[in-house]
Amino acid sequence: MTTDAERLTVVTAASPGRRRLFSILAHIVLIGVSIIMLYPLLWLLAASFRPENEIFTSGVSIMPSVNWSFDSYFRGWNGLRIGFGQLFINSFVISALSVIGNLIACSLAAYAFARLEFAGRRFWFAMMLMTLMLPYQVTLIPQYVLFLNLYWVNTILPLVVPKFLAADAFFIFLMVQFFRGIPRELDEAARMDGAGPWRIYWKIMLPLSTPVLATAAIFTFIWTWDDFFGPLIYLSDLRQYTVMLGLRTFTDNTGMSDYGGMFAMSVLSLVPIFVFFLLFQRLLIEGIATTGMKR
Repeated sequence: MTTDAERLTVVTAASPGRRRLFSILAHIVLIGVSIIMLYPLLWLLAASFRPENEIFTSGVSIMPSVNWSFDSYFRGWNGLRIGFGQLFINSFVISALSVIGNLIACSLAAYAFARLEFAGRRFWFAMMLMTLMLPYQVTLIPQYVLFLNLYWVNTILPLVVPKFLAADAFFIFLMVQFFRGIPRELDEAARMDGAGPWRIYWKIMLPLSTPVLATAAIFTFIWTWDDFFGPLIYLSDLRQYTVMLGLRTFTDNTGMSDYGGMFAMSVLSLVPIFVFFLLFQRLLIEGIATTGMKR
């Protein structure tokens, strides 16, 4: 008869083989799901190298055409009345200013809510959270009327200035949760050395908040770069267009549409987002993982 010790030895010997089998199966499943999720991007990339007459006749294939070329990229880059490079510059300027504005304004507001004592702090923090529940369309008309009276329409000011006024409550809330996890003993020690609120914010809070600042910067850049509705409302001059508005100009309901050029410029429009994310992904993961945790 087989003893319990012998059965345990057999199970233990078989466990590494089973774990390896399960690991291989799990990786196969994950690779299959990844291919399914990446299929639209792969098809977009392949379509950008195909001739115009083969884009929609090749079916679901993601392999480039035999006659693949860079004509769509040259045509898309120079297909508008101005070079597409100008649209990239416009998007970079708006995105960079939005990132700077959100990091400065939202971190200041979050520091005030998390560390400073003032009358009505809880009330104003609740009011700030309530703005998260308001759809953008609810405040669109009042904002447009305000910017119209300020003669800001058809400029980048309506897209940039609100960022310097802590208009994104989500990032304020995110930073408040992170700041609350920083020990208050650091503030008390700094006050004993004669530091005021501004110096504590600049010398202590910001250096310790690199992960959450990077998280806010990445999301701000991605959301601003991909924003279509805001520039569509406030910008009407082609020279002020962003990349997203420029992509729309390749399609025409009454005339010819340049889908090849649109797909090629769509591929190029994804490059800055990928690069920005890859450079700061470690800080992004760290910022999300540590937000709200006690240290």
